[in-house]
Amino acid sequence: MRILGIDPGIAIVGFGFIDKNGSKLTPVQYGSIQTEAHTPEEERLLHVYEGMLQLIDRYKPDAVAMEKLFFNRNVTTAMSVGQARGVLVLAAVQRGLAVSEYTPMQVKQAIVGYGKAEKRQVQEMVRMYLKLSAIPKPDDVADALAVAVCHAHSYTLNSKINEVLRK
Repeated sequence: MRILGIDPGIAIVGFGFIDKNGSKLTPVQYGSIQTEAHTPEEERLLHVYEGMLQLIDRYKPDAVAMEKLFFNRNVTTAMSVGQARGVLVLAAVQRGLAVSEYTPMQVKQAIVGYGKAEKRQVQEMVRMYLKLSAIPKPDDVADALAVAVCHAHSYTLNSKINEVLRK
């Protein structure tokens, strides 16, 4: 199964494709879609949308996992990121993909085993899970890979639960 993890943003969208084969996780491709500051927001959204469509078409994921948005202060940033998230969901749905969402706490719990883990701990565990030589940069890319790994773990657990419930 190929999983696309996304860390939504308007300036930087982190993405990470991983393959899950049994319990083995393999990185396929990861990086970011970046938009220029001081560009009209509608142009930035179009760039994010078209970039995501190109990635989906090229790497053909079976599942998409995205970090749920959480903001407690800056409403303007929340609105912009929310719009970017919307075009990212649209791109996935247009390609027939369901989108699973995970809170930052769920991602930390799945990766480190502790929902209040530090960002650096999560990044280091992602590096280890995927056998990477270094933590991916910018942070948005590492976050996207963490969401993908979280989905891989959750998918396995949910599959086993459903299997038991079917018996």
